[in-house]
Order: sequence, then structure tokens, then C-alpha cells
Amino acid sequence: MIIQVKPDITESQKESLIKEINQVGYKITEVITQEGTYLVGTGKAIFDIRRFGHHEGIQDIHIVSDDYKLVSKKWKVKHTSIDLGDGVFIKEGDMAIMAGPCSIESEDQISKVIDHLKENDIKIMRGGAYKPRSSPYSFRGLGIDGLKLWHSLAEKAGIKIITEVMQVSQIEEMYDYVDVFQVGARNTQNFNLLDELGKVDKPVMIKRGISGTIEELLQSAEYVFSGGNEKLIFCERGIRTYEKATRNTLDLNAVPVLKDKSHLPVVVDPSHGIGIRKFVHQMALAGVMAGADGIIYETHEVPEKAYSDGQQTLDFAQSSQLARQIRETFALRKSFELL
Repeated sequence: MIIQVKPDITESQKESLIKEINQVGYKITEVITQEGTYLVGTGKAIFDIRRFGHHEGIQDIHIVSDDYKLVSKKWKVKHTSIDLGDGVFIKEGDMAIMAGPCSIESEDQISKVIDHLKENDIKIMRGGAYKPRSSPYSFRGLGIDGLKLWHSLAEKAGIKIITEVMQVSQIEEMYDYVDVFQVGARNTQNFNLLDELGKVDKPVMIKRGISGTIEELLQSAEYVFSGGNEKLIFCERGIRTYEKATRNTLDLNAVPVLKDKSHLPVVVDPSHGIGIRKFVHQMALAGVMAGADGIIYETHEVPEKAYSDGQQTLDFAQSSQLARQIRETFALRKSFELL
């Protein structure tokens, strides 16, 4: 059960409401977010929610049977829109394009990528200042100094930044320099990190775990939402299966399923999803047709010289072509929706 209370509810009204709900065997957790205040009830008793309708201070009340309640579409039918400022959104009915290198490497690299994004009217730049790598000997990013440099150049160009946060201690130092915090596949069930991101007033994109289920991804988002942050985005980036021909298996089934189960926007990452440069275009466009609200992919001036993930990274010419095709495919999808 989810009760959305009015902004002007008094403490006595709230206490009275919680006391009555407790009497039917439900435990109440109060969640205060950027958008509102919610009373999340968990329990097994069956009752008519109209019995609470007389209470002053209630804005709306819903029965939500899912374990993930706040991210469920059963109480919030209207899709959540993520506003990054300056007219940049990630939302239903739009197609956000996010592109950039796997790793932030140098000032020259950042500048060249920004110029490429501006030429293609791409407003969000992806990249890693901190890099989780399978090998401890691989390049692991430029850290906070690289992020500060990146932010200064991107801000002047009007470009938004999405980058990965790996641990709780990094959140505060990164806060002023990012527009979207990314939770990588390896940290999707790092619940301490998710709890802390719930206290942050900035959007968070959660990537699906390497072997994670859709249910587990929904629960990860619930951790952040229940901590107070409603600004959430899902990212399908492929899962590990028995298949060895590709880096991962991009589960495009997840896109319509997530959009059916949740009100949060869904982004597809074809670069990590397949891990092979020449197939990124096909999977990106398939993600658009599957219903994604955005595509995030990797691009670099010379992928063969990239410090990481060069095998799945597009060069600028390929990136320009893909950005155009994404928009054309999205327009095609919209025409089907009108039929």
C-alpha cells in the first residue's frame, strides 16, 4: 500500500493515520523525496482502502502488491520525467542520446568528444572518471581531477555529464561535477551505495547487474527511491549467459517489461550489451524499437587507441551515423504508435 500525503498534512493527522493502519497489521515506512511524502505500508491483511479515505491530509492511496512498491506502475501511471535542466530530459515520448568514451583520458580527448557531440546535437556525454576493471592492471580512470576537468569543459559547451560512482565515499566529492550518477552493473546490489544515493538530489541511472534479473533491478531502484530520491533511470546493458559469441546477451525483452512494471524511464546500452563494434548499430536501433526512452553508447575519435573497451566503441563517423539513425528510427516508432 502507498499513501501519498498532502504537503500541508499535520503531524497529528499523520500520527492518527499511521496508528489506524497499524491496527490492521500493516507496518508503515515514511518516505520523503524531492517530489513528495509517502507512507509505504507492508503487510498481509486484506482490507478496503476506503476505510482510510476519511482522513485529512491524504492526497492519494493505492494498493500495491509488488515487493517493489514506489517504483511500481500500479500506483503511478504517469511516467516519470527526468529533467537535467536547460531543456534536456530523459522521459517517455522522447529519445535521449548519450554518447562518449568508456574512460576519460585527457583534456584533448574530452574536447574532441564534446565537439563531436555538439555537431550531432547530443546533449549528454557519458564517460568514466572512475573505472571498475576486471584486471587491477588495466587503466582505472583519472579520478576526481579528471572529472573536474571534464565538468569544466562540458559545462561551457552546454553538455550534461553521466558517470559512474563506485563507492559511498565518492558521492560527496563528485556531486558538484555530475548531472547523473551511474550505478554500474557490478554495483547494482551494493545496497550501502544505493542507500546513500537515495539521499542525493540528483538523477541516478542503475544498470542491470551482470547476472541480474529484472526483479532484482526493480528492487535496486526501490532502495534508492525509499531513501528519498525519485529521480531514477533503468539501464538494460546485457546480462551474462552461456553464450560466448558476444560480450553479453542484450536482453531487449527487459525494455517493454520494465516499462510495463514501472513508471521510470528505460535506457539501452548496446555497446556493453553486445560488445562488438560492428553490431552496436543494429542493437541500438532494436532498443529504440523495443520502446527505450534513450540510448547510451561509446564513441572515441580513434577506438583502437582507447584506454578501454575499444572493441565496442564507435569512431566519430560511425557515431554520427548512429545518432541520425536513432532519431529516424524513433520517428518511425512514433508513427507506428499513432496507427
